[in-house]
Amino acid sequence: MSHDTHQTTSSPPRAGSQAPSRARAITLGVVLTAELMNALDGSVVYTALPSIAADTGATTAALQWIDAAYVLTFALGLITGGRLGDLYGRRRVFLAGTAVFTLSSLLCGIANGPDVLIAARVLQGAAAAAMVPQVLATLHVTFDEGSRTKAFGLYGTVMSLGSVIGPVLGGVLTQADLFGLGWRPIFLINLPIGIAAVVLGRRFLPESVDRTARRLDPLGMFLSALGLLMITFPLTTGGEHNWHTWTFATMAAGLLVLTVFLVQQKTKMRKDGSPLIVLSLFTDRTFTAGLATQLSFGLLSGVFFLTWVLFMQDGLGLTPSEAAVGFVAASCGEMGGAWLAMSLVARYGRAVPQAGALLAAATLSGYHHLVTAQGAGMGTLQTAAPMLAVGFGLGMIGAPLADLTLGKVAHHHAGSASGLFNTATQLGIALGTALTTVIFFTHISAGTRGPAVSAAFTHSLWYVIGTLLTMWALMLLLPKPTRSS
Repeated sequence: MSHDTHQTTSSPPRAGSQAPSRARAITLGVVLTAELMNALDGSVVYTALPSIAADTGATTAALQWIDAAYVLTFALGLITGGRLGDLYGRRRVFLAGTAVFTLSSLLCGIANGPDVLIAARVLQGAAAAAMVPQVLATLHVTFDEGSRTKAFGLYGTVMSLGSVIGPVLGGVLTQADLFGLGWRPIFLINLPIGIAAVVLGRRFLPESVDRTARRLDPLGMFLSALGLLMITFPLTTGGEHNWHTWTFATMAAGLLVLTVFLVQQKTKMRKDGSPLIVLSLFTDRTFTAGLATQLSFGLLSGVFFLTWVLFMQDGLGLTPSEAAVGFVAASCGEMGGAWLAMSLVARYGRAVPQAGALLAAATLSGYHHLVTAQGAGMGTLQTAAPMLAVGFGLGMIGAPLADLTLGKVAHHHAGSASGLFNTATQLGIALGTALTTVIFFTHISAGTRGPAVSAAFTHSLWYVIGTLLTMWALMLLLPKPTRSS
């Protein structure tokens, strides 16, 4: 089969041949801006959730779906989005996805109730699923091997930073109440950014197509989406139904559907060589361990940042802008950790993100003790300061993980591998958000304030710490440090 010969055609950026480095810099800026928009919109609602609930009357389940509808739809569509780029052109699909993403952001901003907002978030997630897979693919065809590592490092930094900066932006914009719009500017801010990305992208992005890509796999798309949905839906809504028997039956059926999907993919590969995912990637221990680590990273992000913002606002009574101080601290820490990691990872390999996992776990253990001892007596400074170290540790993980996971993947499998990597991230966040039902909302009900929220938060911290230690163990399978002096 010709699946082992990877051919990519690309047209040069339209900036003109006299300044290729300038055109590449603008290309990098455009695609990373798109990735940042996606990462922000996955987390920007955190600090705005109380305001959205007060304005729209959203229930606890609706609040979870306002968040999960985006990340879940995004996760389910990423592999298909990558395949669309292979078939029809990465530039074309990127621009279409960005345009629809911008339009759906407008729909989110003018939504008059939780149902409309959730529907708009579904559309927004689907558009992001078309937009984001083209980012890594475009970086791959635009940059040579020497500069690609730095570009991938910036991608990893933007991806992990966005989830932390999002709540800061959400808190600031909600508190500012621009033009009396309350929480709505957290979505409307995407309009000028998205329009600029489309305009610049049309001019500067190179077009590239994988000539070995044959066609889509509709049955594979359906089976993978159905299986994942049957697992995550009960996790999200099970608490509302007191974990009725149907929730566990649906999750078991979802696992069965995913098993059928894997069998179908093997059959598809034998028949015409055009499966939705390249199963041979999973024979590489490094790739599999990196994927599992990224899934765990997304999961702990989904659990921690949602429960933390509810702890700060409902447990301690901080305003959205006061809560945003903590996210600023975490963001600054992440930038420092990411910068350090990218300067050390070539020499020390997996030891760098492993050190970050241990630093974050140790700091959160101390944070657990602080919350337990101080309770409602914690001020903004005590709440925010430890997040510098937590963010530093998370930055040391997030920045190098894409390069460590994908660095040894064959070029002709890079698109599929990148799609799976992004899917692991977003599926992890969706699962983490859903699991808050189990580890947080089982201890409190909607509208709870004060010490009960703080107690539920400290309970959830042990899950986050355990996940960090699991990630440390998984990273033992990532590339070892180089011994060159």
